[in-house]
Amino acid sequence: MTNKFSRALRLAVLSAGVMVLASCGLPSSGPSVKDIQNSSVENGGDLFIVDVNQSVINASTRQRSSGFSQSFRNAGVVSVDRIFAGDTLTITIWENVENGLFSTLGSKVTTLPAMQVDQLGNIFIPYAGSVKASGYTPDELRLKITSMLEDQTPDPQIEVRREPGDGATVSILGGVGGQGIYPIDASSRRLTGMLARAGGITLDPSVVKITVRRGAKVGEIWFQNLLDNPADDIPLRAGDKIVLEKDERYFISMGTTGQRRISFETQNPTVLEALAAVGGLRANQSNAKGIFVFREEPAPIANRVLGRSDLVGPQKFAYLVDLTSQSSMLVAGKFPIQDEDTIYVTEAPYVKWRTLLFTVIGALNATAALDTALTGTASIFE
Repeated sequence: MTNKFSRALRLAVLSAGVMVLASCGLPSSGPSVKDIQNSSVENGGDLFIVDVNQSVINASTRQRSSGFSQSFRNAGVVSVDRIFAGDTLTITIWENVENGLFSTLGSKVTTLPAMQVDQLGNIFIPYAGSVKASGYTPDELRLKITSMLEDQTPDPQIEVRREPGDGATVSILGGVGGQGIYPIDASSRRLTGMLARAGGITLDPSVVKITVRRGAKVGEIWFQNLLDNPADDIPLRAGDKIVLEKDERYFISMGTTGQRRISFETQNPTVLEALAAVGGLRANQSNAKGIFVFREEPAPIANRVLGRSDLVGPQKFAYLVDLTSQSSMLVAGKFPIQDEDTIYVTEAPYVKWRTLLFTVIGALNATAALDTALTGTASIFE
């Protein structure tokens, strides 16, 4: 076989390899920066691509409630002496005469069996009948019962003891040491006191959300914000339901960092924190100039980011982050990730060329091996 034929064969094999690569495409971790830009609104697509800077951060950041509403804050501390329906009362009566209404032989002191305030707020006292108890303090109820009995037994002395019952309780569920129903007393009239009474939190404090349900009202706060803002240590009310749960928000990581679903590790993670959570950029693969945050923005935020007022309905955004300079690093450290965002890290431009080079080298090696084999075969016939 002649050298001319051998060179022609190598060229043919190499050309065929390049044609196959061109038709099938090189392997990659996903679309390139150019591919994404081709989907932009400017190029006829439906995706707004926005370079992240401080103005974009200000316009796109959602304002999150940092604590309870004024209706919760201004509720006022409950008097623990006030009697509620469901409370248990113990009433003791001293009489100044022998053989009084309540006394037994040889005793002028009678303790009535413990009684529970019914749902209408009443209790039953012999010789006095049904007595309204809810809303009174024990001392006020004592005076009321004394007035009702003094015409039947001279100068009775009454003692009313109240023990918290079903009427002055809150329920606590979720990430605490002891879930259950707890009475409101002097040490647990506020939220933090009640949490301590329930054994404290058992979840990571940085990602615990507390929800308080009071009738039709619902208040929420992050545990860390509760600690940082004493005004949010709200007074509790009988019947409050307190739920502690772990933050369920997440983001998706794709591209050269791999495909993963990552739960939030802090209240307001930034792009840098999110990248750190997935192990950072890959030195030999990631494009530090091509980090995208894909998000669907509501119309008010979309208009604010783009400086427009005509957009209606949710809009698709790709926020482009560049980590190649100190200033861009600072910006990335302030840009917050939102729930269900997708962070996509594109491949560095040279990665595809390196893949092509290795593929071509492989094709050349295969061609050389074929050439050697053909040369050996041809020598047999010479």
